[in-house]
Amino acid sequence: MFLQGSWKLMSEESDSLRTSPSAASLSENELPLPPPPAPIGYVCSLTEELVAKAREELQEKPEWRLRDVQALRDMVRKEYPNLGTSLEDAFLLRFLRARKFDYDRALQLLVNYHSCRRSWPEVFNNLRPSALKEVLASGFLTVLPHTDPRGCHILCIRPDRWIPSNYPITENIRATYLTLEKLIQSEETQVNGIVILADYKGVSLSKASHFGPFIAKKVIGILQDGFPIRIKAVHVVNEPRIFKGIFAIIKPFLKEKIANRFFLHGSDLNSLHTNLPRNILPKEYGGTAGELDITAWNAVLLASEEDFVREFCQPVPPCDSILAPAPEALGPDAPCDDSTRAVKSQLYSCY
Repeated sequence: MFLQGSWKLMSEESDSLRTSPSAASLSENELPLPPPPAPIGYVCSLTEELVAKAREELQEKPEWRLRDVQALRDMVRKEYPNLGTSLEDAFLLRFLRARKFDYDRALQLLVNYHSCRRSWPEVFNNLRPSALKEVLASGFLTVLPHTDPRGCHILCIRPDRWIPSNYPITENIRATYLTLEKLIQSEETQVNGIVILADYKGVSLSKASHFGPFIAKKVIGILQDGFPIRIKAVHVVNEPRIFKGIFAIIKPFLKEKIANRFFLHGSDLNSLHTNLPRNILPKEYGGTAGELDITAWNAVLLASEEDFVREFCQPVPPCDSILAPAPEALGPDAPCDDSTRAVKSQLYSCY
C-alpha cells in the first residue's frame, strides 16, 4: 500500500462564503439557497508520540494550541486585513509549527508565503497537477513511499530527467512547489519535516547554467522564508565536478543552519546509507525497497486537482493591495495596548 497508510490526503476548505439572495429578490417559485456548512473545527491527527515531539521541538502545547491559532488569526485580521488568506485552524497551524509558535515569525512567514506566490506569476499562475503532466511523467521528482527513521518523507529530485528543450526550468519549480503543498497538508510532515535526495548524475554544464543566481535566489527564498516546511537534510548523490560551481551559486543565499544540512555523498552510496537506510531506498540508490516508482506519487497529485484549482487558479487582487499592512497596524516600536497584543504577550509568557 502506498506509503503504508502514512499519507492523509487532506483537502482544504475555501474561506469564501456564498451569499444567499434575500427572500425579497426571489420569485415565487425560487427557494433561498441553504447556508454553507459551518467550518469543521480542528481535530488533531497526531499520534501521542508526535504530540510529544511537537511539544519538545516546536514548543507546541496541545492545551494552548487553539489559543495560539486565535492569536495569529487576530494578528492577521489586525495587521493584514486584505491578505486574502485562509484563517482555518489547520492552515494557520502550519505556520506556527514552522516557526516554533513564535507569533511574529509565523505572521511574517504567512505574509511571505502569499508575497512569493503573487510576485512570481510564471510559477504560481494556473498551478495545478494537470498542467504539469509532462514534468511528472518525466520522473524529475517524486516522493519515496517510505519515510526515514525520523519520520521524514523523502523528496527525490533527478535533474537529469529534465530536457531543457521540452519546457523551461520554471516548470520543474512549479512541480516541486506543487509537491511541497501536498506534503505539508499532513500534520506528520508539519512536525517531522522532509528530507531531499538530489541525484545529479549526468547533469551537464549547459543544463546547470539554467539555474542561475536569479532562479537560485527565488527558490531558496521560498524554501527558507516563504513556505511552512522544515527541511531536515539535503542529500546529494552522484554530483559531477561542476556541482561545486552550482553550490557556489546557491550557498550565499543559504542560512547557516540550512547550509550545514547539505551532505555531498558523490557515488559513495554507503555514505548515503548511514543517513538513509537501505530498506527505505529503491535499488537505484543501493536500497532494497524495489525499483523507483513515480506513478504512485503522480496519482496522489493528480487526484488533488480540484484542491489546487480552488487554491491557485482563481483571480487575485494586485500584490501591493493585499500585502500592505493596515494603516492602524502596530509597528515594532508601538505600544502594545490592544487586545490582540495583550493576548500575544500573555501567551509568550507561557513558554
